[in-house]
Amino acid sequence: MSEEKGTRRKLYRSRRDRWVAGVAGGMAEYWGIDASLIRLIWVILLLPGGLPGAVPYLICAIVIPREPEGR
Repeated sequence: MSEEKGTRRKLYRSRRDRWVAGVAGGMAEYWGIDASLIRLIWVILLLPGGLPGAVPYLICAIVIPREPEGR
């Protein structure tokens, strides 16, 4: 994670690494981990009836902005 001094990383929904809305890909890019791990966490949250994973995912898909083009 080589960030220039004084710049802040921003969380975006990924344009490149997306299956549904790009939330997991964006989180993985932000934290510097594999997107499959984030997707596995979302699936585990979906297992006990769906709502514990679906509602936060939908909120993230609405609140987190899409990655700007050319980034």
